[in-house]
Order: sequence, then structure tokens, then C-alpha cells
Amino acid sequence: MLRALEIRDMVIIDRLDLAFQPGLNVLTGETGAGKSILLDALGFVLGWRGRAEVVRQGADRAEVTALFDLPAGHPARAILTEAGWDDTDELILRRTASPDGRKQAWVNDRRAGAEVLRALADHLIELHGQQDDRGLLDVKMHRQLLDQFAVAEPLLAEVRAAWTDLRRLSQRAASLAAERAALAAEEDFLRHAVAELQKLEPQTGEEQELDTARRLMQAAARIGDDISRARQAISSDGAEGLVANAIRWLDDAAGQAEGRLDSALDALARALDALGEAEQGIETCLDALSFDPMRLEQIEERLFAIRALARKHNVLADELPVLAETLAGRLNDLDSAEAQDAELAAALSTAQKAYDAAATRLTALRQREGARLATMIEAELAPLRMERARFFVEIAPASRGPDGMDEVTFIAATNPGAPAGPLSKVASGGELSRFLLALKVCLTKDQTGLTMIFDEIDRGVGGGTADAVGRRLRALAEGGQVLVVTHSPQVAALGAHHWRVEKHVTDGVTTSRVVPLDEDARVEEIARMLSREPVSEAMRIAARELMAAGR
Repeated sequence: MLRALEIRDMVIIDRLDLAFQPGLNVLTGETGAGKSILLDALGFVLGWRGRAEVVRQGADRAEVTALFDLPAGHPARAILTEAGWDDTDELILRRTASPDGRKQAWVNDRRAGAEVLRALADHLIELHGQQDDRGLLDVKMHRQLLDQFAVAEPLLAEVRAAWTDLRRLSQRAASLAAERAALAAEEDFLRHAVAELQKLEPQTGEEQELDTARRLMQAAARIGDDISRARQAISSDGAEGLVANAIRWLDDAAGQAEGRLDSALDALARALDALGEAEQGIETCLDALSFDPMRLEQIEERLFAIRALARKHNVLADELPVLAETLAGRLNDLDSAEAQDAELAAALSTAQKAYDAAATRLTALRQREGARLATMIEAELAPLRMERARFFVEIAPASRGPDGMDEVTFIAATNPGAPAGPLSKVASGGELSRFLLALKVCLTKDQTGLTMIFDEIDRGVGGGTADAVGRRLRALAEGGQVLVVTHSPQVAALGAHHWRVEKHVTDGVTTSRVVPLDEDARVEEIARMLSREPVSEAMRIAARELMAAGR
């Protein structure tokens, strides 16, 4: 239950402290006095979206604080516990806004995000504003309202999950079909290209190896003769033989030279060794340069084939193996399409059956709960002086979608013998208000600890009908709390607690305040609402009679 609401520097409210009570609380006042600002302030502290500029002109910030009692078992307690707050009998919500649009919120003096406020708000306040009947006229909202009444969320979640799977598989099937068409269009190219690449079997780095071998062979043809002559020059028939002869001659003479030839002999020995090493190196080079002319022709033929194929596919030669693998994969996809399509078709069939089964269960739930909702609403219409009205929930087949296969429409007949039709065509403004009240009562039937707020739910009705609306609101408030903003004296007279919203202009500054009314002040206010003119004693008497009749 909402116990207190404190507002500071919001729009035209400078300072306001309200202490609400159980039962039916009524707020009255002239049009434009600021009643809607009160609702805006409550919505602001609960994290609802509202007007962008809320800070009173000249103020540093706007601040709204709401105090709620949480009885044992109240669903808001579970939200607090899950979010890390202590379980408590009292809940204090506070939210501020600065002129630059920044907002901050606290739950029991701990910082909180707007999502926590909104989660709590779902179990604290049920607000029925002046725009709700437009939602009642919007056929698109009827299915959502029925699902709320039927508590269909678990089954809806199952249907939506099945729909997601079905959509994913359907999109995959469409994508594969497009891929198949593209592959089929290039099938001849793929088969020729894959066969050509597989026949050549190019390897990464092969072009470089072939080019190096080719250049070496070409060089060998040019330098081979010079290298052979060099080997001949240092061989046993050349320098090596001459050095060997010199060593032999000097060795014969060394015995008579008294050691003067020793160094020369050592040098010649080293030279002979060096010539041997040089000859070995030359022979190794000649062995490496020796090649079969046919091998050069084969290398050139393969090198040119690889380069030609790379140019053909506009890739580097080293990218040909990857290209071969890619094209072979695409061709394999084309060749295995039939098997893939069969597998996908089986998955699609399974997903379709799962969706249809869940959607069929949802349809059955809607049909069953739709009939129950119609019965309950008709029962609620009777005390609202629409006892002859009929209400139907029409459920028609619709295209498959994430919310099932049903189209839900609220149908009504407001008078005996009159044809039934959509609410937008058969109900007047006052009748819509009563249909809305009946619907809201049914939708909140199982919610406990909820404060219900009605913003001018009685518009378009007067006299006995307004009295009937007020009595239904008072009955709804028994054991709970209802706040109603009203211009109807009949509704105001039935309130257990009454506040008047007033607007004042002081030194050119407009402010709004809310005044709690005692018995005498209530008489004056209800008399004003009855007359719309300066209050006369006759109006005061009428006001007292209304209040007495409501007791």
C-alpha cells in the first residue's frame, strides 16, 4: 500500500507531502490544477517514462519519494531479495532529476537503476489513465489483455521459442536455396576448374622452387664451359701437376741445400692442398650444374602452367591450393545438396510440429480463458448499470507468428436486440469507461498488496451511473487501496479520504498544492463539483445527501 508521497520542485509543485490511507482515496480539483502532475510524480519515482522536463523552473533538482508498506508474501519482497536488498516491511523509493536531464534513483537508501524501479512498480501500482480506453479500442491490444488475464506467459514463452527455431530454420532453408541456385548457375565452371586444379595439383611455394631451379639450369648452360676450363687449369694436367713436379724436384735438391728449401717446400705443400680443395669445390659445382635438358623443359612447362592458372583465376600462385580446396568444397555442397535438403526438411518439419503443438495449446488456453473473462466482465457490468450488456471474446485464426495463431477481438452488445460489434463501434465514451473498469477489475483479481490508481475512469458518465462506478471503486478498495482522480461528485462522495488539488499564483509564480479535506471541506468541494458555480446552500444540502447516501 502507498502510505506517503513527497514531491519537491517538480513542474509547478514546490513542496508537497501526502499521506494516503487504505480504502478509496479521491483527488478532486479544477481542470489544470495539477492533478496529472501528481500522477506524473508517482510514475517518475516508479521509473516509468514520462515528461522530459520535470524540474520546477529555478530549482536545482526535482525529487520524489514514495513510501510503501510491504505485507508478508508481497511479490516486491522477492524482487528486493534477488537484487540484493534486505527483506523489509517498508519500501522507500526516491528519485531525483537535474535540469540537464540526469536522473538518479535509490531503493531504501541504496542506489538503484530504473529497471529495478520498474520491476518493483509492476507489483506496487496499477495505473489506469485517461488513455487506457484507447488501448481498449485497439484490437492489437486485445490479445495482450487476454493473455494477461489467462496468465499465458509460460506458454507464450514456449510458443516464441518454437517460433524462433522455426524462423531460423526457414531462413536457413531460403538461404540454402539461394546458394543452390547460385552454385547450379556456375556448375560447369566449378567442375572444369576443380578438375583442372586437381590435375595440376599446385603446391604452396612450388612456383618459387621451380623458378629457382629454372634460373639455375639456365645459368649452368652459360657458365659451365668456364668452370670446366678452370677445373682443367688446376687439375693434375695443369697447376696441380706442375706444383707436384716442383715439389718433387725441390725435394730431391733439399738434401744438398742445407735447409734453405724447407719453407718453400712447406708453401708448395699447402698450395697443393688448396688446389685439391678448389678442384673438389669446382667438381661439386659442376655436379650441381649438370642437368638433363629434358628436365629444364619439364620445369618450364609446369612453371608456366601454374602461372597461367593463377592468372586465369586472378590469384597468386601460392593461393592456388586454397582456391582448389574452396572450389572443391562448393562443388561438394552442390553434389550433397539433396542429402542436406532432406536433413533440413526433416528439421523444419519437426520445428513446425513443435510450434503448432505449442500454438494449439495456447489457442485452447485463450478460448477457455476468453469465455471465463467474458463471463466475469458481464458480472462486473451489472453493478455498473450495464446489466443488459453482453461481452464476448472472439478468437479467430490468424497467420502464424511469435504470439501464436490467434486474432483476439473484444465484442460487445450494449443493448438488448442490438447487434454485437467491436467496442469501438458499439460503445459510447461512458460505456467504454465502464467496460474498462470491469476489465481492469478482472485483470487484477489475483493481485494482492496492489495500489490501484484510476485517472478519471468516470468521465462520460453522471448521475446514477457515476454513483454505480463510484460504488464499484469503493468495493474494489475494500481490504486494499484505490486512488481515483475524478470530476464526478457522485464518485467523490463515496471516498473514504478526500484531497483537493489547488493551483495558486503568487508574485507571478504558479504553484500547485494538495489539501486534505475534513467533513465540512468535503461538503464545500462536492457542492462546488455539483454546481460549477458559486456554492449555494442548496448545493451544500445536495452534497451532504450524496455523502450520506454513500455511507
